[in-house]
Amino acid sequence: MGTSVSRTVVKSPSCAKQLSQQKRTVAQLSYAKIPEIKNELVKPFGKNDVLDWDLLRASITKFTDNGSLDIPLVINGERIYGKGTDRELNAQINPAKLSQELANITQANKNDVKAAIAASKLAKEKWMNTPFVDRAAIFLKAADLISTKYRYDMLAATMLGQGKNVYQAEIDAVAELIDFFRFNVKYAQELYASQPAESSPGVWNRAEYRPLEGFVYAVTPFNFTAIAGNLVGAPALMGNTVVWKPSKTAALSNYLLYTILEEAGLPKGVINFVPGEPNMVTDTVLADSEFSALHFTGSTSVFKSLYKRISDNVANDTYRDFPRIVGETGGKNFHLVHPSASVLHSALSTLRGAFEYQGQKCSATSRAYVASSIWEDFKNILTEATNSFKPLNTSSADGLRGFMGPVIHEESFNKIAKAIDSIKDDPELELITGGRYDKSQGFFIEPTVVKTTNPEHPFLKNEFFGPLLTVHVYDDIDYASILTTIDSTNGYGLTGSVFAKDRDAIRLAEEKLRYTAGNFYINDKSTGAVVAQQWFGGARASGTNDKAGSGNILSRFVSVRNVKENFFEITDFKYPSNYQ
Repeated sequence: MGTSVSRTVVKSPSCAKQLSQQKRTVAQLSYAKIPEIKNELVKPFGKNDVLDWDLLRASITKFTDNGSLDIPLVINGERIYGKGTDRELNAQINPAKLSQELANITQANKNDVKAAIAASKLAKEKWMNTPFVDRAAIFLKAADLISTKYRYDMLAATMLGQGKNVYQAEIDAVAELIDFFRFNVKYAQELYASQPAESSPGVWNRAEYRPLEGFVYAVTPFNFTAIAGNLVGAPALMGNTVVWKPSKTAALSNYLLYTILEEAGLPKGVINFVPGEPNMVTDTVLADSEFSALHFTGSTSVFKSLYKRISDNVANDTYRDFPRIVGETGGKNFHLVHPSASVLHSALSTLRGAFEYQGQKCSATSRAYVASSIWEDFKNILTEATNSFKPLNTSSADGLRGFMGPVIHEESFNKIAKAIDSIKDDPELELITGGRYDKSQGFFIEPTVVKTTNPEHPFLKNEFFGPLLTVHVYDDIDYASILTTIDSTNGYGLTGSVFAKDRDAIRLAEEKLRYTAGNFYINDKSTGAVVAQQWFGGARASGTNDKAGSGNILSRFVSVRNVKENFFEITDFKYPSNYQ
């Protein structure tokens, strides 16, 4: 932490204007081709990766041995701390060690939110007129800083604050975050290069990809640091300015990310960091006439509420434009295991899909449909493997190599615990393994597998967002009909997988489940989409399916203007058909 931004000292307004004009002019002297973009390699943190482990431990110590960090608001580049003011403070604790306070987060008041909106408007014109090469360079540099200088700090902040193990944090807060920043630059350049296919003689047609006219509101989740980076980074790269409300349980990693963007050269006011009470922040933002887009990841119910409020405001002529609404929400993701499937592979893949990061991925496997002929073998493999580990403090010395950590907070813990308690009184449910939980030290819930005889049971419909997997065993001859059941059981449409060697079974599932999952996997788990490889997003109640990790999402944060320039001059108003 403690990063600082080196800025050029401008001695006079005329000098600033001259430098700005020179910057724009020089940027147009040649066409800049971006560096080759590849996916960031994921460090495995194996037994022999001694240096990686040592650097990680040092970063963890940095956050744990120096007291809790004071996290400010950042509005127009200025840090505002709550201590000594009437602003509230919110403590972020380690969900695996409840006695450990990691940060004190200043909470914005209504005037702060208004100031953040004003700062976004003030920074807009200069930022949108900043050449693309300069905007792109900021995000490319931020990616390199994360890959090198801040890699282990990003890992430590995400592991401590969000309860991830090192591998899950490496995939998220390093590799995926870097990939978003780098590939978005590639996608933006491709978007700008997409121009009208035809121009008549004497005419030049061109397309201009303007940023949206107002400001963007980014509401980011706790479970992926990379998603936070993409929710603010994608619109900013395209010339928009952003009001960012981070999750209160991810503020530590999110603030570190903000400081890295500053070090990479992000100008003040382009992204304004405003943690605060969600309803108040949102009410203030949505009331502003220049609100132009919502970029959201979170629960389906919250997204629906925001969608309605924005729509109501549109009907009431609150806004100058029709705001863009981009959202990725929940899922009730499935694994379908055909009789021809590899039992070992499908069972272990189901374990990973259900229990990696404690099932706190919107893509996590939370329902499985297994053919009766292989159920016993599948159950034995799944149960034995699941019983081989338990949730640990994966940022502590004794749990650093652990597979699974805590759930994020007490509300989540209580929700899942209540569902587990209901199993014993439900004749349609059978506990297969797990079922214990304990919050005396941290929010720990054992990986739990339950079997239901009812293909319409609420456990197959409701999203628990935790380590609770529900299995329904179907008769082999009912494979075709179980596809209909999977499609109709709930309203989500995010991810799903089919496991089979029989190509006819795979083909039937792919066709019948066409709208059941925006990301569909064949003989692979329902989680783990990689930027540029599997574009991520779902429809139905799972969101607007704008596909993060692809160029599609960038088009939502631009408003295209077409320009026609004519080089011929007319000498008569009549067309040939007007003459006798």
